[in-house]
Amino acid sequence: MKKINILCLLSLLVFTGCDDILDKGPLDTFTNTNFWKNEGNISGYANAFYEDFTGYGNGTGFGDFYYKTLSDDQGASSFAQWTYLTAPATSGNWKDSYVDIRRANIMIEKVAETSMNEEAKNHWIGVGRMMRAWDYYHLVRMYGDVPYTDKALDITDEGVLYGPCNNRDEVMDKVLEDLNFACANIRDVSSKNTWSRNLAYAIKAEICLYEGTFRKYRKAEDYQTAPDIEGAKKYLKEAKSAAAYIMGKNYKLGDTYQGQYNSTNLFNNSEIIFFKQYKKDIFSHSLIDYTCSSTPLNGMSKNAFEAYLFTDGKPLALTSEDKSDLPKLIKKGSAGSVFSISHLLKVRDKRLEQTIDSAVFYVGRGFTRFDVGMAMSSSTGYGVSKYDNEEIPVNYRNQTGSNYTHGPLFWLAVIYLQYAEAAAELADAGGEAITQSDLDKTINLLRDRVGLPHLNQNVGFDDPANNHGVSSLIWEIRRERRCELMFDNWFRYWDLIRWHQLDKLDSSINPDILLGANLSADPDIASNKDVTLKGNYMDASRGQTRTFDKRHYWYPVPTGQITLNPQLTQNRGWGD
Repeated sequence: MKKINILCLLSLLVFTGCDDILDKGPLDTFTNTNFWKNEGNISGYANAFYEDFTGYGNGTGFGDFYYKTLSDDQGASSFAQWTYLTAPATSGNWKDSYVDIRRANIMIEKVAETSMNEEAKNHWIGVGRMMRAWDYYHLVRMYGDVPYTDKALDITDEGVLYGPCNNRDEVMDKVLEDLNFACANIRDVSSKNTWSRNLAYAIKAEICLYEGTFRKYRKAEDYQTAPDIEGAKKYLKEAKSAAAYIMGKNYKLGDTYQGQYNSTNLFNNSEIIFFKQYKKDIFSHSLIDYTCSSTPLNGMSKNAFEAYLFTDGKPLALTSEDKSDLPKLIKKGSAGSVFSISHLLKVRDKRLEQTIDSAVFYVGRGFTRFDVGMAMSSSTGYGVSKYDNEEIPVNYRNQTGSNYTHGPLFWLAVIYLQYAEAAAELADAGGEAITQSDLDKTINLLRDRVGLPHLNQNVGFDDPANNHGVSSLIWEIRRERRCELMFDNWFRYWDLIRWHQLDKLDSSINPDILLGANLSADPDIASNKDVTLKGNYMDASRGQTRTFDKRHYWYPVPTGQITLNPQLTQNRGWGD
C-alpha cells in the first residue's frame, strides 16, 4: 500500500492524476540522450508550456480576458461569488501547475546533460527555468506556502513527496533566481510568439511588481505575515529594472488603444511583446461572440465607469465637465430607439468609448452592434465592445468557437504601468525618489494616446474616492492601470490581492460594484420584470451579497492533498 500511496502522491502533488499517468508513455521517451541533443525535439517538448498562456481561450472555452468577473469592474450575468466557499478535494490549479513544474525540471536536467553548445544549452535551460518560475508564481499567489522542488522527482523521493510546504517568501526568492538566469540566457530575438529574452524580462517585471507590492502591504492579522519593507524594495527595484530593459528596446505604443485587442495580425504591432496567435478556421476562440450575443453579457459596473477621468484630467468629484450619467433616448425610426451614452463618453477618457458600447441595453431594450444580427443585452446596461472588430464577417463574430483575433499576452502599455507603479511604490517605501521623467516616459505616453492631460508628480488634487489609504500619486497610477487594463487578463483581482484591498469586493460595503447604468430615463422600466433597479441604477446582484472574509486572500489547499501528505497544512480560515 505504501508504494501505491507514493505513486498517487507523486502524481497528484507533483505530476498529474493517478489515472492520467497510466495514459502517458514511459518517461524514457523524453530521457533518451539522442532526443535531448536535437534542438528541434527540445523546442517541441517546450511547446507544451504555451498552454500556460490562456489568452482569449481555446475554442468555446473561457479565457483570461472579460470572463474573470470576480472583480469590481463587472456585474456578472451570473452572480460572481468567491472562487471557493469551502475547501475542495481536488484542484486543477494545484495539479496542473505541478505537472508543468515537473516538465520544466525534466527539461532543465536533461538539457544540462547534453553535449550541446553552451549557448544553446543555456537558452533552453533558461526557457525551462522561466516557465518553472511562472508556475511557482501562480501557485504562490493562490496558496501562499507551497511544496518546492527543483528536481524531476520519481517515486523513490519520499522525503520530498511527503515533505512540508516551503515558506512563500523562500519560494519567490527561488523564482527570482530562475528569472535572472532566464533573462541572462534566453536568446535575444525579436519574435512575438516564441521564447525570447524580451518575454523573460516582461515576465520578470510582472512577477517582481506583484511580489514587491505584496510584501509591502500584507498584514499579519489577515492570515499573512508582517510587511517586509526591505524585501519589497528589492523586488520593486527588480521590477523597475526589468521594465526599463523592455522600454529600452524597439517597442512603441500602437496608434489606438483598442488596436491591441481586436486585431487579426499582431505580428506587425509595435506594442506587442508576446501574443497568442489564432487562425481562421483552424484555431479559434469565442471572446467576440460572448460579448455580442443575445445572452446577457457581463457588463461594466457603475464603480468602474466612475473610475475613468474626465477630459479635464479630473475625477468625478472634482471635474468641471458635465458629471451626468443619464443616457439619452434617441429615436431611430422604424429601427426603434436606443439609449445613447455618446454624450457621456465624449467628456470622459477616450479609453472608455473604446471599451464599452455607445448605448446602454438590457433585456427588453436590446441593441445591435456593427450589424451583428441579434439584439444584445447586458447585466448592467453597459456593453463590452473592446474586443470586437466590425471588419470581421458577421458569421465569424457571432458564432461560438469561430473568432480569430489575436490575443495580447505581454505588451508595452503594461510595461509602462509596471515601471511607473514600481517607481512610485519604491519611493513610498523609502527607496529612490520618483521623478517627473518617470511619469513622462510611461503614464503620460498612455495619456497622450487618449488625449488626457499629463499626470504631474504632485498630482494637484486629492480624489475623495481614494479609499486605498495611499498617496494621491499612487492612487492615480492605480487608476491608470485599472482603466488601461479594463477586463484584461484577470489583472484587477490579483491587483486587489497584492495591494491588500480585497475587501473592495464586498458588495455589502461597496454596492456600486454590482450596480450598472442609470435607467431612470426609460419610461417603460417600471413594467420591465426582467430588470431590477436599486434607486435609479440597474442592479446585477440578483438579491445576493458577496461578503469579504480575510481567508479569501488564499485559496484553500485541496483536502485530497492533505490526506495524501499529512505534513501539508490547510490555509488559515479554511478549516483543519
